[in-house]
Amino acid sequence: MIQLNQLVSYINQLLDIHSFKDYAPNGLQVEGKSSIQCVVTGVTASMELIEAAIKLKADAILVHHGYFWRNEPLEITGMKYQRIKALMDYDINLLGYHLPLDAHPELGNNVQLAHHLGINIEGAMRMQGTDLGNIGSFPEELSLQALSNKIETALSRKPLAISAGEHPIKTVAWCTGGAQHYINDAVALGVDAYISGEISENTTHIARESGIHYFAAGHHATERYGVQALGEHLADKFNIEHHFVDCDNPA
Repeated sequence: MIQLNQLVSYINQLLDIHSFKDYAPNGLQVEGKSSIQCVVTGVTASMELIEAAIKLKADAILVHHGYFWRNEPLEITGMKYQRIKALMDYDINLLGYHLPLDAHPELGNNVQLAHHLGINIEGAMRMQGTDLGNIGSFPEELSLQALSNKIETALSRKPLAISAGEHPIKTVAWCTGGAQHYINDAVALGVDAYISGEISENTTHIARESGIHYFAAGHHATERYGVQALGEHLADKFNIEHHFVDCDNPA
C-alpha cells in the first residue's frame, strides 16, 4: 500500500511532467481514496474502464487519455457527469498522463511500441519542442507487406498501409496516437517509413509524393503499452496490485 500523495509525486517526477506543454492536466485529475493498494490501468478513462475498475475494487485508475482537455466544454454534465460521479461514488482516484507517457525513454508509448515491433531505437524525433517520437531501424530490410504483417501480428490490428513505391523498409520513424501530421518531420529525416496511430486525408498524398511508406496502426492500438509498462513498474516498486484493462477500440 502507498499513500496517494506519494504515488502521484513519484509518477510526476518519473515522467517529468513539467517539461511538457500539454493539452490536458497531467497527474491527479479526480481525487479519491488516500491510500492505494490496487491500480487499474487503461488507455482512456471511459465508462467501460471505470466500471471494470469498480468490479476490481480499484483505488485508482491510471490512463493515457484522461479528462479536462483544452477547448472541451467546461460544464460537468451528461457523459462527463456520469463518469466523474461514478469515480466519486466509489472514491476512485483518476490519474492521467498524456505527452509525458508518450515520450518517456523506458516506459513511454513510443519506446514500448518499438519493443513490440522489433525496432532498434537509434534516437529521438523532436516535435513540439520536445522529444516525442523516435527514429530507428529494423534488423533486416522489410517489404511494405512484411511490415504490415508484423504490425498486425504485434498489435492485433491490421494497419492502413500507404505505399510510396517499391523500395524496401530499413529505417523508420514513429510516434503513437494522433501524430500523423509529423510525417513531414519523418520525410526530412530521410527514413524509409513512418508509423503513427491515426491518418488524415492529406497524409496519403504526402507519403506518396515524398516517397515515404506510411502506416496508420491505430490510435488506441499504438498506445496500449506505455500505461501497462508504467502500471507494472509501480506494482513492482510499491508492492501494489495492478490490472490492465483493454477496452476494445478499433480507432
